[in-house]
Amino acid sequence: MTSKKHEKILSCFIDETGDFGEYDARCPYYMVTAVLHDQDESIKKQLDGIEQYLNDLGYPHHALHAGPLIRREADYENMTMEERKKLFNLLYNFARKLPIHFICAKVKKSECRDSDELDAKLTKAIMAAVSNSREYWDSFDKIIIYYDNGQKALKRVLNITFNSLFSDVEVRKVQPADYRLFQVADLICTLELTLAKIEQGSFSKTEDAFFHGAHEFKKEYWRKIKTKEL
Repeated sequence: MTSKKHEKILSCFIDETGDFGEYDARCPYYMVTAVLHDQDESIKKQLDGIEQYLNDLGYPHHALHAGPLIRREADYENMTMEERKKLFNLLYNFARKLPIHFICAKVKKSECRDSDELDAKLTKAIMAAVSNSREYWDSFDKIIIYYDNGQKALKRVLNITFNSLFSDVEVRKVQPADYRLFQVADLICTLELTLAKIEQGSFSKTEDAFFHGAHEFKKEYWRKIKTKEL
């Protein structure tokens, strides 16, 4: 009797920044970040660690959101810079300790005449990002896409793109609070957008103050997390 072959599964947590609406100079990019985790690699130790830290800080079961932490919005509007940076760095250091990879697909909205062209360019960008690391993706038997269905247009792109590339794909709707890796995807998407803003000269005063300048952002945040990019 032959034993059943172990199925290798890749978890793929998706987050985006931007929308399919008209071009706005304040939001010039549409970006999609995918955080990838081999389910055979346990992250229990890291998860237990961040949950304990959040509990000690008085934020049990709290979903961390990188952008609002930087901009002092939503749950963080009454917090000091020091308090917000503590939570941001907690999520950032958690991400750095994880056995994960990521890819990011970027589209300049100024180059898209309408939502149809954005759709086409985004599909092409995601396919290109996957193709650059196809050997890694092909080492898995199944891919599970986790997305919060925040934008129906992106959900459609994800379904079409991944099902055209791979034979066994499952798409699951998630609540951000339920998955720390989804929050990591949000973090990396925010870091990608911040880098793009620095490169195009639109790094805001709020971001400059939070990261202590563009140089420090690249040195202390971007260069270190980039080591996980496929």
